Amino acid sequence: MDDETSWTTSPDENKLYLTDKNLINEFEAKGIATAELFVFGLDSDLPFSTQLLLAIHSVAFSELYDWAGKWRTTQVVVGQFTPPEPTMVLQLMYQFIDNLNYKINNSKTSQEHLDCLTYAHYEFIRIHPFNNGNGRTGRIIMNLIALKFGYRPLELYHREGDSRKVYIDAMKLADKGNFEPLKTLIRKELSPF
Repeated sequence: MDDETSWTTSPDENKLYLTDKNLINEFEAKGIATAELFVFGLDSDLPFSTQLLLAIHSVAFSELYDWAGKWRTTQVVVGQFTPPEPTMVLQLMYQFIDNLNYKINNSKTSQEHLDCLTYAHYEFIRIHPFNNGNGRTGRIIMNLIALKFGYRPLELYHREGDSRKVYIDAMKLADKGNFEPLKTLIRKELSPF
């Protein structure tokens, strides 16, 4: 599953005691679809809050995992990137939400929309507030913002081909302060309703 790391690649302890990776992935995919439907049913004027982010993550993963809808309490490493210490997560999430709501409310042009979407996706992934499922939750959050701005949901990458590698490379460059490749990926996906 070299190209499919957006899904669980090894069995985590789960509530259903599943060990078959494909079955776990099916349950996770169903949870993500349910979370997407949950988000699409929200009032577009609803501001972001910690409760909303926890609810999205819980809807997506609570059928399988005890950690669903709860902030990360352990240190994790994502590839070569080490997210902030777990003791910083809550403070960083409050700052993120304040900044995000400000950016959403003050983004009027397509360039400002692009900047806001890039900020939302990158900053959420950088903080990595949950034990697992951050990428998938981050994409759901980005799509909720896209909907608020009148755009169709974005995919960012496809599981086939080298699309995921291009995305990962763009995120690594953003870690170094170069957001242009990530903006380019998002710009290519932006399509108004």
